[in-house]
Amino acid sequence: MRLIHTADWHLGRRLKGIDRTREIAGVLQQILAYAIEWEVDAVLIAGDIFDVPNPPAYAERVAYEFFCGLQAAGIPAVAIAGNHDSATRIDGLATLLSLAGIRALGKPRRGDDGGVITLETKSGPLCVGAMPFASERKMLDAHALWTQDEVVQRQSYREIVADLFADLTQGFRGDRVNVLMGHLAMDGARLAHSEVAYYTRDTYALGEQILPPEAQYIALGHIHIHQKIKASCPTYYSGSLIQIDFGEAEQEKGFCLITVEPGSPAEVEFIPVVCQKPLKVLWCQSDTLNDTLESYQYYPGFLKVMVKLDSPQLGLADRVRQICPQALQIQPLYPEATGNSGQRIRDGNSFDPVEEFGHYYRERLETTPDPLVVQEFQNLYHKLKEKNPG
Repeated sequence: MRLIHTADWHLGRRLKGIDRTREIAGVLQQILAYAIEWEVDAVLIAGDIFDVPNPPAYAERVAYEFFCGLQAAGIPAVAIAGNHDSATRIDGLATLLSLAGIRALGKPRRGDDGGVITLETKSGPLCVGAMPFASERKMLDAHALWTQDEVVQRQSYREIVADLFADLTQGFRGDRVNVLMGHLAMDGARLAHSEVAYYTRDTYALGEQILPPEAQYIALGHIHIHQKIKASCPTYYSGSLIQIDFGEAEQEKGFCLITVEPGSPAEVEFIPVVCQKPLKVLWCQSDTLNDTLESYQYYPGFLKVMVKLDSPQLGLADRVRQICPQALQIQPLYPEATGNSGQRIRDGNSFDPVEEFGHYYRERLETTPDPLVVQEFQNLYHKLKEKNPG
């Protein structure tokens, strides 16, 4: 049996005001062509189909055109919601999507309540234990959140996820191909830092012991770098379809091609795809800026230009874009930023809102916030992120 494992499409994604949906659509057409050429038995989509819970209509159209292409080729698919997707929206569309041969799951469910999906493929039965993104605040009841400390909450969440995975394997049978699919963060995974940081650490960073050994393959979504995860069976992140932001610049993108038969571990091959607008970070010196820019004048993708300066220069962005109009971000670097001036260097990719909240109190108010105030800020921030991730 041959399967394609893909995830983290993020249809509707924008980078510095530039919509990336057309690029993502181009990659999906490549995947569809591969699926037809290789006569794959099914496609596994491990979450974050869209970039926002309420995606624009044109982003939805791209997803549905891909699904219709699979249906026309007689290839079924299983799709789960990620932390960027609306679980309610996915569940609401599930019946309609099933008409195109797409089995969609928005919220985590136990095996006997729809969490285990069985497909009859041309190479035999395929059993998929599907685990959409599981929000800590929806998995734990209010009493636990109010009365348990963070360590106990973290352990409780992990136990619930482990129990759900174990339950999903109850539907596995020896005469079929058995696969688990989940949208989650594994402890130790290499991050692209374009993921939502809160959902990749602490409570959400899960250990390999939660992954059941009964699966022949575990298809993961959520982390944007393609990688193998240490586990008792072949476990992989397929990675995002395009370089979503400059933290992923120059990373190879693609999908996983799975070859598997009942009773044996899967064989996995990473298949690269062609990105229409690759991202690149240019590090430039002020005195050689023009020469460096001219060598990338016809770069087909988008650029982030980092310029080392002794002091601010008026018109720097105009100077850069006059040569490289595809430069989406121009960032000056001054000696003070790396010296001992007392200035804090902020990395937008590793932004920690709680740390910044505490820093504001210390720097501006010259005091330390009360722990209860910090906790309330954290609760409010997490509540808002769950409503509007990204």
